Amino acid sequence: MEEAGTMSNIFCSFKTKESLVLELSKKIASYLEESIKEKGKASLLVSGGSTPKPLFERLSNIDIAWDKVTIGLVDERWLDSKHKDSNELLVRSNLLQNFAKKAKFVGMYLEDIDVFQADSKCSEIYKEKLFPFDVIILGMGADAHTASLFPLNEKLEEAYNLENENLCISIKPTTAPYSRMSLTLKAILSAKNIILHIEGDEKLKVYEEAIFLNDKYTKPIVSILNQNIKDIEVCHA
Repeated sequence: MEEAGTMSNIFCSFKTKESLVLELSKKIASYLEESIKEKGKASLLVSGGSTPKPLFERLSNIDIAWDKVTIGLVDERWLDSKHKDSNELLVRSNLLQNFAKKAKFVGMYLEDIDVFQADSKCSEIYKEKLFPFDVIILGMGADAHTASLFPLNEKLEEAYNLENENLCISIKPTTAPYSRMSLTLKAILSAKNIILHIEGDEKLKVYEEAIFLNDKYTKPIVSILNQNIKDIEVCHA
């Protein structure tokens, strides 16, 4: 593993995906244990997609006080939790297993309410059951989106507004299926530990381009990487 600092980013490069998963799972578990020791509980917010599956599986096999951990989502497609594209289903199937099955889980999807009417309700639930956030694991798409903050989306200005008291914001992507709920930028940057997990040459190139850009509207990951509020740990293999 090689480490390098870039602006407010701490970049960690791993030779293999397996070594990344091994070390990152240990790091996350350590952060959770630290929070449990400090305040008796910890919160972990995770992203969906195929990239974190091996990480979830490895993390679930680490024996910590999972009964004191509450797990939530960085973003969610507005789908029933049993739908194959639901991030909640992904997390329940891959992370809430083994030792980690003792953890509590708080989903984003709310039944019988339109996603665009659910921002405040979702935010209230997250404030009550997950906030303050101890660890957030972000992903990134080839289009430089993170969470469900997609390029050129009409809701980005609201999502980036650091005066916005809501932790959650409803989004309808024009470049991806399903309406979604996402954490706002302020909510993400409030976390004690923020980790960006990326794999492959394509995403590395997107990251390397993003750290020299200022346009957070065409490349939403820029809003996370190029700010002076919080250090970001970037883990790549």
